[in-house]
Amino acid sequence: MPPLSSPSSSPSSSSPSRLTPDAVVSALRAAGCVFAEDEARLILAAAGTPDELASMVDRRVSGLPLELVLGWAEFRGLRIAVEPGVFVPRRRTEFLVEQALAHAPDASVVVDLCCGSGAVGAALAAALGGVELHSADIDTAAVRCARRNVAPFGGQVHEGDLFEALPGSLRGRVGILAANVPYVPSDEVGLLPAEARDHEPRVALDGGPDGLDVLRRVAAEAPRWLAPGGCLLVETSERQAPTALDAFTRSGLAARLIASDELYANVVVGLPTP
Repeated sequence: MPPLSSPSSSPSSSSPSRLTPDAVVSALRAAGCVFAEDEARLILAAAGTPDELASMVDRRVSGLPLELVLGWAEFRGLRIAVEPGVFVPRRRTEFLVEQALAHAPDASVVVDLCCGSGAVGAALAAALGGVELHSADIDTAAVRCARRNVAPFGGQVHEGDLFEALPGSLRGRVGILAANVPYVPSDEVGLLPAEARDHEPRVALDGGPDGLDVLRRVAAEAPRWLAPGGCLLVETSERQAPTALDAFTRSGLAARLIASDELYANVVVGLPTP
């Protein structure tokens, strides 16, 4: 799926009978969609009737993220269901999944904190096969959406604040603890692209004054939950990486930063120390 773009707010005036493929492309391009041809192909494939097509084009032209228009986002080869008010998984977060698999290829218990749509947990379960998967989020809409996405893998989704949401029986058993925490500093949330700022929950974006409040809380508790040989993985920004590494170290984890220039992704990996 093409990355999030920022169309203008002018609605399409095309009627259903006039929405040829070329007309859809033209409407999207005029609205500022950078990948108009790709988006048009996806919308045309998803629309069942001319009226539905017109409605989908109008919603996209008015600024609704493409993933919410379609009702799904592609993530590591999976179609992840998304709905209004739920954080849309980004392609860069696939790097976190790749690093989790590289560090714990034999993990049998996976926990996905701040799970949003459940994309990370679903992708890990799909790759590992037969794992015990637990996902958690504080937001009711995210929990509802995640349950749809992890159901094919037998995953459980818990509603609550970080580790408080998890069954106590998981302590000391978690092979992969993935936490795609919010890490935008509070005073920078308003600077985000409109598609994130206007359509995604602030709780999934706002990481506190320096963006690392939730990361620190996760790092502080993680050693109690990780199994021997388990790992904690958290996405952060390049600017925040040194402070994130320090938070991991202060919590007793052996920490390292792994970056992907291609995906503009930065993942801090923490391992329990003897």
